[in-house]
Amino acid sequence: MNIIQKCTLSLLIVLLSVASTQAQDATITAIKAGKLIDVENGKVLTNQIIIVRHDSIIQVGANISIPKGASIIDLSKYTVLPGLIDCHTHITGQPSGDYYADIFRKSPVDVAVTAHLFAKKTLDAGFTTVRDLGSVGLVDVALRNAINNGDIAGPTILAATTYIGSTGSHGDLNGYSPFLQLNIGKGLTGVANGVDAVREQVRFNIKYGADVIKFGASAGVLSEEESVGGPQYSQEEMNAIVSETKMWGKKAAAHAHGTEAIKMAVKAGVASIEHGSLVDAEGIQLMKEHGTYLVSDVYDDEYILSEYAKLGFPEKIINKERLVGRLQRENFQKAVEAGVKIAYGTDAGVYPHGWNGKQFKWMTRYGMTPMTAIQSATVHAADLLGISKNAGSITAGKKADIIAVLISPLDDVTSLENVQFVMKAGTVYKK
Repeated sequence: MNIIQKCTLSLLIVLLSVASTQAQDATITAIKAGKLIDVENGKVLTNQIIIVRHDSIIQVGANISIPKGASIIDLSKYTVLPGLIDCHTHITGQPSGDYYADIFRKSPVDVAVTAHLFAKKTLDAGFTTVRDLGSVGLVDVALRNAINNGDIAGPTILAATTYIGSTGSHGDLNGYSPFLQLNIGKGLTGVANGVDAVREQVRFNIKYGADVIKFGASAGVLSEEESVGGPQYSQEEMNAIVSETKMWGKKAAAHAHGTEAIKMAVKAGVASIEHGSLVDAEGIQLMKEHGTYLVSDVYDDEYILSEYAKLGFPEKIINKERLVGRLQRENFQKAVEAGVKIAYGTDAGVYPHGWNGKQFKWMTRYGMTPMTAIQSATVHAADLLGISKNAGSITAGKKADIIAVLISPLDDVTSLENVQFVMKAGTVYKK
């Protein structure tokens, strides 16, 4: 090999080395954040740099050197905050405008065909993680898996599969002829009675993919059973559901509007009370003592009372909402003032998906500050869901779930109804 060949070979090696370095740096993204909401400490930082490698945050701070070859996202005119978390959704469906058709004329296949549309709307709204508390036919599990596999775009989903409820409960089909027979597989109805049966139902749900267990401690609003808040499981049954859930390393969420049912579920050891409409002072104190989260959908009343008659819902259901909507908000404010732990949850699916951010306005109207409302949808929501290691704040080592808005939500919390930038796990989905 002559001197020219040796020089050529050396130059080629150098060029390949540089190209390799540049290719490696191309996996790095640097985000310039004009303002960054530090949800862990409840303050705003300015002129921050967020360095993302692949799907994770590797560095956050001011005056950070940006690696050569990194792609740059300039959000210097924006307020940047962690991807939002909704702890109570029904992401696979929403009312079509025909109440009885939704119940009797649609199969889980119909639900599955459109579920991905709602997932994308939720992600575009800035919600990068959701806890989905009840779906038909295990569609939520299939949707979760498709998103995790990268087949479709959507938020990270923690799925509850089937709602567990007693015979005649909010989770059962009520108001119809006893001669009407529905051919649904064992376990897929979620109807279970007695200590042994509810334990079996928990095992069924977990076997088929549940990340969390949801059960009906009380009656509900959007169903045709008579009561709104009456307990629908005994204390022994609730204890069995929660202990079985914990044995499998999962958390339990209790649908509970009613005063006594809330207390029973808290005593059983649930991680969260959903709705909590009729909670009283004793229930609030119990929740504080047990460290139980309240997940209260305080926006829904607006949509239900304005739209549900048009969507064909029976007047009986709408009247139940009239009974509890105002009380829910008043009691939510009492819980906030008492220091109950609050996690953000909307019941999205009751109203159109993608509207998840509308609830911030109502949370601040009933006792929360913009900062504490944002914390409820980030760091506190992550704590409830047990995912604080990966989500809930813009911190080195966590997944790069990052959103941005032009108007600071601390100045106008309704800006979170129109998120301009969405990154989930390092991939930009909206810009």
